[in-house]
Amino acid sequence: MAAKRRFQTVKGMHDLVGKAPAFAFVEEKVREVFSLYGYDEVRTPVVEETELFVRGVGEASEIVGKQMYTFADKRGRSLTLRPEGTAPVARAYLQNNWASGPQPVKVFYMGPYFRYERPQEGRYRQFHQIGAELIGDPGPYSDVELLVMLLRFLAELGFEDLEVGLNSVGDPDCRQRYSRRLREYLEPHGDDLGADSRRRLETNPLRILDTKAPRERELLEGAPRLRDELGGPARDHFQVVCDELGRFGVDFEIDDRLVRGLDYYTRTVFEITSTALGAQNAILGGGRYDGLIAELGGPSVPGIGFAIGQDRLVDLVLKIPGARQRLNVEDHRRRPVCVIPIGASYRRHGMELAQELRAAGIPAICEFDSLRPLKARLKQAARHDCQWVLLFGEDEEKNGEVVLRDFNDGSQETIPREGFAAAVAAKIRPDEQS
Repeated sequence: MAAKRRFQTVKGMHDLVGKAPAFAFVEEKVREVFSLYGYDEVRTPVVEETELFVRGVGEASEIVGKQMYTFADKRGRSLTLRPEGTAPVARAYLQNNWASGPQPVKVFYMGPYFRYERPQEGRYRQFHQIGAELIGDPGPYSDVELLVMLLRFLAELGFEDLEVGLNSVGDPDCRQRYSRRLREYLEPHGDDLGADSRRRLETNPLRILDTKAPRERELLEGAPRLRDELGGPARDHFQVVCDELGRFGVDFEIDDRLVRGLDYYTRTVFEITSTALGAQNAILGGGRYDGLIAELGGPSVPGIGFAIGQDRLVDLVLKIPGARQRLNVEDHRRRPVCVIPIGASYRRHGMELAQELRAAGIPAICEFDSLRPLKARLKQAARHDCQWVLLFGEDEEKNGEVVLRDFNDGSQETIPREGFAAAVAAKIRPDEQS
């Protein structure tokens, strides 16, 4: 009989093995910091109508053209696994009539997203993203506050030496003028452009600005600057952003090549990188999208937001000196107590003891297999990363007590059975006792 095939994850998908505590740590910080700025959590569906992303992200974008997981459902409707978070939030804004409530609307979100692209370190086909959107305020001070919030969040994760890249992609008429000038500059150099850039030259010349090809980057050194094409309102908006960031002590660099990969961006765009870990590492990017909701059939409502690749962020957090120790401290507080009933007739008592520990807020697991030797069960407790073991058998029942053993030094003590959970809590978590 042929051996059954063992299944593997689909290429580009991955199990979060050993990283779940770090993911939880980051998500806890998201909720803690973003809520201070008035943001509420929202969760949108994983599947949306394909047309939402075609209209919202842009038909000529890399995401729509090459990277979306799109399929027909049983009624023949074209659906897509969400590749990004802003368009779904814009759809939710319209569908749930958020415009009738207090403005601006501030929301953040976390969850899985999907893009069919070449898997590489920190980048997957199913990836996790953290994002936030501020909808309803056209002013530059919202741009500033969003960046200040992000820098605080990253600082609390342990990042230092952060760099903020800033640019303005202007309003639609600014971009049209600049796209013509950039196309005129690049067309005579078509032989120096790669296939992707030649295609972008026809569909969206601004995307060429973020090329990584050395030859193309050298060519762009002499290209016209988008800043020189900004109209008065866009120029004034960007100036206020720069001035106010300076007043808040935010160091930034204006990067004329900085554009975002999606079509809906207007005016302020930004990227935050970290240099403390060696080579520059992009942590997040975002910007303003004042025309997106109108493009989706709603009124003209401005917005600004950002997206963080959480997989990549967690990898970077774990490389920060001291990060694992901080996470281990958090883990230590949640390490379970292992309850080991000695003898088959005491398994019910073991479950009762474990339940009392849990009621006191102490994680507990119970080793029910009384047929195994005690030594083997203690080894199993150690494999569960338990520092403490609670033993209960015939002698303990007769004496009205339990035995608490510390794996660290092998010591143990007896504790009265009555009210034992409080005594265990005081022993294993003395810092929480008043």
